[in-house]
Order: sequence, then C-alpha cells, then structure tokens
Amino acid sequence: MIGYLSGKVKFIFGDEIILDVSGVGYRLFANTDLEIGAAAEFFIHTAVKEDSITLYGFKNRAEFELFEMLLTVTGVGAKSAMAILSKISAAEFTAAVANQDLAALTKLPGVGKKSAQRILLELKDKLKDFSGGNIAQDFKPTSKKSLAQDEAAEALTALGYTAAEIATAFKRAPKNLTTEQLIKFALRELNRFGG
Repeated sequence: MIGYLSGKVKFIFGDEIILDVSGVGYRLFANTDLEIGAAAEFFIHTAVKEDSITLYGFKNRAEFELFEMLLTVTGVGAKSAMAILSKISAAEFTAAVANQDLAALTKLPGVGKKSAQRILLELKDKLKDFSGGNIAQDFKPTSKKSLAQDEAAEALTALGYTAAEIATAFKRAPKNLTTEQLIKFALRELNRFGG
C-alpha cells in the first residue's frame, strides 16, 4: 500500500495530478494549488476496489487523517470526503464538529442536513483525540525527518512495541534515515536490548 509520495507535478487534470516520482508517474486526486513542475509531497490514501486502485493525496497529515475519519461516516465516500476537504481547512472542520455547528457543515458540497448530522454524531468522539487532544493545533506539513519517524513509529507500534521503547530506539538512530531504514535500525536496537 502506498502511504507517501514525493516528486514533481508533471500534469494537472482538474482535481487529478500526475506526480513524477523518479520517472514513474502516479495519478492521484489532490486538492492542491500546485503548478506543473512544482516539487510536492503527499500523504496517500490508497483505495482498492475490484476493478480499480485509486490514490488520494493530502499535503499534510491533518487532512489525511480527517479524510480517513470522514470515510468512516455512514454515506460518505472518498469523492465526497475530498469535496468537503476542498472547501474547509482541517482546523475549521474540527472546530465545526467540536462546536456541533450544523450550519457550517451544510454549506459544504454534497452535505445535506442528514449528512451533517451523521458527521457530527459519528465524528464528535473520534475528533477529541485528533492531533493529541488539541483538535485545532499545528496543521503544518510534516517535515521529511518527522514523517519518516511517524511512519516508522506506526509500523513499530503495530508490531507491539511501546511508545517509550520506540522513542529510545529513535534517539540512537543516525540522522536522515528513510522510513524503511529507520524501522530496520529500530528493530535491531529493540531486539538487542529487549532480548
């Protein structure tokens, strides 16, 4: 599964772009104001169906996480979620849900009163833990270094390691490792000290 891509914008077709990543063109849906030739990096949601694989790109982790949360809402599909996030920032959206602001949500494309009520009901509790508990903080794009650490930490957590164990291993890691290199390094460290 593709989780992140970094490259240059090769072509733009409405809400789709072709991102050139080392000579390979990835077609993805993205809400972006980038121009052809611009360097870009995206968090990627990979949607797999019987007859297609579709990539959705997000310029920061907050948008990516909100998109995935929106997909859990009954009746909200990927295209609807993209349309919603094209018209409202992550901070504004989370504030609207926290404040139970039905009017703000019904102004979004494809969101009627019933859909807005479902979003408020189904996401209210989920968004309490969004961004470490402060749902409107720090929506800046993640740096490459912290992105590699975030992705590696998620993989190591899935393997059963605690946040403290992971943080200790990362402190010993050389700088500028890729996600894969960081995971391998951390596993060596954790296995060496963990028995």
